[in-house]
Amino acid sequence: MSKQALNLEFSTLPNLPGVYQFFNESNKIIYIGKAKNLKKRVSSYFQKNVGSQKTKNLVKNIAEIKHVVVSSESDALLLENSLIKKYQPKYNILLRDDKTYPWICIKKERFPRVMFTRKLIKDGSEYYGPYTNYKTINILLDLINNLYPLRISNYNLSEKQINSKNEKLSLRILKKAGNTLILGFQKGDSVDLNESLISEKEYDSNIRSVKQILKGKFSPSKDLLKEKMYNYSKNMQFEYAQKIKEKLELLVNYQFKSSVVSSKLNNIDVFSILSDPTHAYVNYLQVAYGRIVRFHNVEIKKKLDESDEDLLLMCMVDLREKFDSKNKTIISPFDYKKLLPAKFIIPKAGDNKKLLELSKKNIAYFKIEKLKKIQIVDPERHSKRIMDQMKIDLRLKTNPVHIECFDNSNIQGSNPVAACVVFINGKPAKKEYRHYNIKTVQGPDDYASMEEVVYRRYKRMIEEKKKLPSVIIIDGGKGQLSSSVSALKKLNLNKEIVALGIAKRLEEIFYPSDPIPLYLDKRSETLKVIQHMRNEAHRFAITFHRNKRSSQALNSSLDDIPGIGEKTKITLLKKYKSIKKIQEIPYEQIANEIGNSKAKKLMSFLNSSK
Repeated sequence: MSKQALNLEFSTLPNLPGVYQFFNESNKIIYIGKAKNLKKRVSSYFQKNVGSQKTKNLVKNIAEIKHVVVSSESDALLLENSLIKKYQPKYNILLRDDKTYPWICIKKERFPRVMFTRKLIKDGSEYYGPYTNYKTINILLDLINNLYPLRISNYNLSEKQINSKNEKLSLRILKKAGNTLILGFQKGDSVDLNESLISEKEYDSNIRSVKQILKGKFSPSKDLLKEKMYNYSKNMQFEYAQKIKEKLELLVNYQFKSSVVSSKLNNIDVFSILSDPTHAYVNYLQVAYGRIVRFHNVEIKKKLDESDEDLLLMCMVDLREKFDSKNKTIISPFDYKKLLPAKFIIPKAGDNKKLLELSKKNIAYFKIEKLKKIQIVDPERHSKRIMDQMKIDLRLKTNPVHIECFDNSNIQGSNPVAACVVFINGKPAKKEYRHYNIKTVQGPDDYASMEEVVYRRYKRMIEEKKKLPSVIIIDGGKGQLSSSVSALKKLNLNKEIVALGIAKRLEEIFYPSDPIPLYLDKRSETLKVIQHMRNEAHRFAITFHRNKRSSQALNSSLDDIPGIGEKTKITLLKKYKSIKKIQEIPYEQIANEIGNSKAKKLMSFLNSSK
């Protein structure tokens, strides 16, 4: 379909909420989106400033547009979610999760078993979960089995089976007390019936307590155990009271160790998001009875120019559906009350704010862990991500793949030098580092020295037809930056190379034409790369300056020694660098280097000058 025909097609779209679908020439859906206003949303794809190259590629591949009108934006969201999962379009983000998460199942049967499972069977059993942390489910099951005697065998405990003479219940002992079925728990080879027998009524009471624990509610179980402990103590059954006390301590200890946030908070979902140019990271916390009962992290690869608000909404719908959350309160950085049937809180202070901060902290750690793995497994993606982020942070038109940084060094005006360090893809390219002796400037003039070095550096690169950097970093404030820009202007490079300055006091980033500096987040990778460059340039310049001063001092001292010629002087300069170092060397070693006669003259002179 021609562009003109497409324009005509979206111009006839209604100003109503709905879902739109883009098809390619093969009649395959390549993108599905929702809209509060179909006409406005679809037409936005065909504007001149359409956005990223990815979005432009999407538009180029659109051959046909179809749409469905719905009654509300909320309905559009749900329809979009189901259609994306069904058709999995090329340009839509799809939250794939191939993991089969474990559940805790309470079977629908007499004397119900409490068990770990990965399969949900619709047989009337109750399922709690899914659990994203295997350690949590193991700790929970261990706690429950220590608190309550629960059967683990899969025997059919129907009246018919129990009364059958052929049924061998070797691991469990059953007996009847009137009309009540009693289950005895065997310990090893011996059975203490007085201690081990439990009635069906009491067993069912224990199962109710287990359900409360699995929901995150501990008070009923604690109250029940306290009551039992009191009754045993009252009847002088101190041994049984002690055992109940130990179980109570187990329960209290587990509750203490679990992530308690606030007793005031109950039945709440918490969501937060962090993103960079290529990926987004979402954290989900579920709170029940004042404690976190579930946490889950998601990494999303961006397909187009998706905003954090859109990405979080998509994750929110998917995760609440996956984990079967019916919570009516959601804490989030964005308000989606018009789209989801829940109360949204964007907290400013208090417990809700602390909970959102906890979610943000979790997702920040998750992102760091992911990036560390990527740095090892996929260094190319790691470099590209940093370049993309630096482009955004420094407001550049292209990725700063090649950056150079300059620094001056002089002490009281002596031996002024400069250094240039080179970073490619955010990493040092040490073979490209260069030293410079200042030639045209007299005295300690940092501004003029900077102008000279920048001019010499790029004049030579132009003459040698070498690839120029896209960005240069000047270690210093606005004065040094202005000098470097003057040098670039002389070479007509001021529009080709972006010059930035970094001031040490507050780590401010200066732009030539902007009086207000840029302040980057102290934890940002962009600032860390710039600081690394600045420190490298400073180290390289200082080292060169010290070596030059030492060489000059040694050179002038050796010139005063009779009988020490140019060749000997060069030998000593190369090996020992300074007079102090030579004075520390044993005479025999010096004699081996320059001969016994010259060594005597040298050492005699040095000893007399001490």
